[in-house]
Amino acid sequence: MSCEHNNSMNCTCTYSCPRRGKCCECLSYHLKSDAFPACFFSEAAEKTYDRSFAALVRDRQG
Repeated sequence: MSCEHNNSMNCTCTYSCPRRGKCCECLSYHLKSDAFPACFFSEAAEKTYDRSFAALVRDRQG
């Protein structure tokens, strides 16, 4: 898998940061903090800014 920035990719994250659209870099950054990127969550859950595994499970079960 290529980890280069892909301008044609639809990055769903609403937060502007230097990792936006760089999926491998973003995932690595978040996992170091035991968190997940916004793109793993539904739109409603993404707005809570809770990126924990527990929040991800709640979102997927909801």
